[in-house]
Amino acid sequence: MRVALCYPPIPSPKGTPLLSQNRQFQWFGRHAVIFPVVPAQAATQLSLAGHDVLWADGIARVQDPEAYIGSVAAWRPDLLFLETKTPVVRFHLAWLHKVRALLPDCRLVLGGDHAAALPDECRAAAPEGTVILTHGDYDRALLALAGEDTSAWDLRAVPPIDRALTRWRDYAYRNGNFSRRPGAYVMAGRDCWYGKCSFCSWTGLYPRFRVRPPEALLDEIGALIDLGAREIMDDTGSFPTGPWLRAFCQGMIARGYSRRVRIDCNQRFGALSEEDFRLMRRAGFRLVLFGAESANQSTLDRLNKGISVDRILTDTRAAARAGLDVHVTLMFGYPWEDLPAARRTADLGRTLLRRGCAATLQATWLVPYPGTPLFKELDRSGLLLTRDWDRYDMRAPVMRAPLTETDIRRLITYTYRGFLQPPVLLRRLLRILLHPLRELPPALRGLLAILGHLRDFRPQT
Repeated sequence: MRVALCYPPIPSPKGTPLLSQNRQFQWFGRHAVIFPVVPAQAATQLSLAGHDVLWADGIARVQDPEAYIGSVAAWRPDLLFLETKTPVVRFHLAWLHKVRALLPDCRLVLGGDHAAALPDECRAAAPEGTVILTHGDYDRALLALAGEDTSAWDLRAVPPIDRALTRWRDYAYRNGNFSRRPGAYVMAGRDCWYGKCSFCSWTGLYPRFRVRPPEALLDEIGALIDLGAREIMDDTGSFPTGPWLRAFCQGMIARGYSRRVRIDCNQRFGALSEEDFRLMRRAGFRLVLFGAESANQSTLDRLNKGISVDRILTDTRAAARAGLDVHVTLMFGYPWEDLPAARRTADLGRTLLRRGCAATLQATWLVPYPGTPLFKELDRSGLLLTRDWDRYDMRAPVMRAPLTETDIRRLITYTYRGFLQPPVLLRRLLRILLHPLRELPPALRGLLAILGHLRDFRPQT
């Protein structure tokens, strides 16, 4: 069978759609892409099962929309998979209708968190016969649709990704997470062992956490090192902890990988000790990404984050002291927060930067995605302003809140200006002076990213 995995280019004056492998959708003014791990695992397993596979990411390759759909149609797939998200679902549904006109016998498959959240709505708007996936195990679903027996399928036995088939170098350079390039993405598990945050769109895709053996991840990292990867981002929602983490770190050290590559990962506050952070640093970890989201305990509780504000301060300090770069995410626009409460979150981000507890941060606009507990709560409360899914793109408010759009934009730009505080600039300058060849390129890329964020969220006139 001929199977195409597609990310059609989405022309828009808003910029590049950060769609694949992303729990929140955002338009980027600069071109940036993230390697879609689970679809890549699907492509690999289909190929190993003897099927012809077309990896067609028109966003990553910046392809012309008409030339792209023409090339996909000319390949004549029997099965075509498309991953969607809320702000671009209407574009994708219209694109599928164009594909149906060109390939009337092709079986169409639509996945993604929006499809899982609103399958009936997607099914009604898609071409007749389109398969709507209501979970995130795209590999198992596509294998079954291709006629393979998946009764014994197990994530623990999923093979390493075929990086040539999935064109890993298309994603290896234009990604802000990587300090060293080329970089690559992997996933130890699907997806988050906590899995209770009320705003996360992936809790519906992966309601049960599963993890691969540490040896399997180590083997995949070894293969990536051989390909020339210098930094690897594990994008599991929360990286495994406890004995699994210790076995992985010890394996990185024993195999000598800790001297050859840097590892980045997502983690939760309250999950690790300072000893764990020190072990991770010895094992080659460089960057740990934490979701702080708010400086207000009442908001953290309402989001079901399961963390305290004090632990945010404690863990960022401990990780930084261990030699790790810390990245923190913050969100603004909560329907229950007034301006002083939101300002506390902005000030927390600036404080973490100034003290050196965070090396980088990301400030975003809260979006209640369909299917999440947050969306259901706001819908019941009558706080949603619209169901025009195109507007759920972090560019304007989609729910009633005490803050105006201008307030939120100003808070986000104020947060990003925290990178321009004298202690932050001095710390970055010292790193450049000590290691100019290593530190100057990422510093320049970081500056461009900050300027881009300031442009994306500047108050509208």
